[in-house]
Amino acid sequence: MQNAVVTPAWCQMMARYNRWQNRAAFETAGALPEETREVDGGAFWGSIRGTLSHLLWADHMWMSRLDGWERPKPGLSDSAQFVTEWAELRSKRQITDARISRWAQALRDGSLDGDLTWYSGAEKRDMTLPLSMCVVHMFNHQTHHRGQIHAMLTAAGATTAPSDLILMPDLLG
Repeated sequence: MQNAVVTPAWCQMMARYNRWQNRAAFETAGALPEETREVDGGAFWGSIRGTLSHLLWADHMWMSRLDGWERPKPGLSDSAQFVTEWAELRSKRQITDARISRWAQALRDGSLDGDLTWYSGAEKRDMTLPLSMCVVHMFNHQTHHRGQIHAMLTAAGATTAPSDLILMPDLLG
């Protein structure tokens, strides 16, 4: 299946958006006491830290499929415990975002054509989908869980940064 929608430029924009939003989430969450970051906020992965950990895990899992990264060791059910120490989580997030940005910068026309086949531990079966759809899913998954994090930060009384794509600094560059 030829990819007619997802372009390298779109991936580069989404990688910048991902990095911008993760930086804001970590800055806001980092100003909270550790016990507040660990409170179960009713999100699927529990706490702010647990959801950020799951998100890091998922990005590593997708990039292992898209760019040959090492697969994360724990399975999906343990992804909220992928990284439990705040400083390490923040550092690994920054490194991961830089790596995703480098991957996106290296994409060229045609890079996202074709299919991706992988074994899904969540579905317990081999899956094959258009590569472009998998990339869209990765970026959409990030936004979904950051929305949960935003809600938990707001519930904790934190003032959050803007999250609208159209407000991203240097949107066009």
